[in-house]
Amino acid sequence: MNTAKIKFSINKIVGAYKSKLSSYTDANFQQIPPILGWSYSEVYSHIFDASLLSLIALENAAKGKGEDKPTHFAVKMILFFGAFPPAKKYKVPKQLIDRVKKISKPEALNFINQFEVSLASAYPTILNSNKNSKVLHPRLGYLNAEQWLRFIEIHLNHHLKQLNRIEKSFKVEAV
Repeated sequence: MNTAKIKFSINKIVGAYKSKLSSYTDANFQQIPPILGWSYSEVYSHIFDASLLSLIALENAAKGKGEDKPTHFAVKMILFFGAFPPAKKYKVPKQLIDRVKKISKPEALNFINQFEVSLASAYPTILNSNKNSKVLHPRLGYLNAEQWLRFIEIHLNHHLKQLNRIEKSFKVEAV
C-alpha cells in the first residue's frame, strides 16, 4: 500500500467535505432530506467521529498494541478495490449509532479540523509499524495501521457519495 498516496487522497476528500460544508445553509444542514435518512449534519457527525476513532485504532496498531490476527480475504478485496461492495444500505455498528447526532456547521468544521490535526500526528506512526499488529474494526475484523488508513479513505469517500445523493434529492424536490 502506498500510504503517501492514501494520505494525499484523504486530504483531497476532506477538502471536498469542507467545500460542501461552506455551500450548505444552516437550516439546510439540519434538514432531513427528501430521500429520508441522515441530514448533512448527521453525516458529518458520523464520518468525522468515526474517522477520529479510526485514527486511534490506527495508532494503537502502529504502536504494537494490536493482535497478530488474520485479515479476512473479503476485507482485503475491499481495501484493494477501494470501495465497499454495492448494497442498498449499510448499517452503522451498534456501538457507533448512538454517537451520531445533529451538529452545527461550526461543530462540523471543528470535527474536520480535529481530524486533520490527528491525521497529521498519526500518519508518521504508520511508516515503521508492525504489519502484524492489528486492531479490531467492528465490521471488518482485524486491521493493521496501513489498512486502517485505507479504511478511513474508503469510508470518507463512501459518505461523500452519500452527501451527493442527499444534494440530488433536494434538487429533485425543488423541481
